[in-house]
Amino acid sequence: MEPYSRHVLVCTGGFCSPERRGRALYSRLAGLLQREGLLFGPTRVKRSETPCLGVCSSGPIVAVYPEGIWYSNVTPALLERIVVEHLRDGKVVAEAVFHRLHG
Repeated sequence: MEPYSRHVLVCTGGFCSPERRGRALYSRLAGLLQREGLLFGPTRVKRSETPCLGVCSSGPIVAVYPEGIWYSNVTPALLERIVVEHLRDGKVVAEAVFHRLHG
């Protein structure tokens, strides 16, 4: 497997988001990563979908590692900000964070 700089987990299940809006976000994520040049090379971002991250409310939930930043109520507009500001530019979208694994 190619090395990667970050891993993004998108909850696509129905517990945190009964409408399963995470599925559309997961699909959109690939195009955003490609647009921002984050699919290959040293800045590569790996994406994965999961049926549940154990939060069960305020979804869709998106988690970014290795930072351990969890975002809630992710909309398509917020997903774009996460990709551009956090994944590309390295600046956490602070007002959308509901959990930090460290600190």
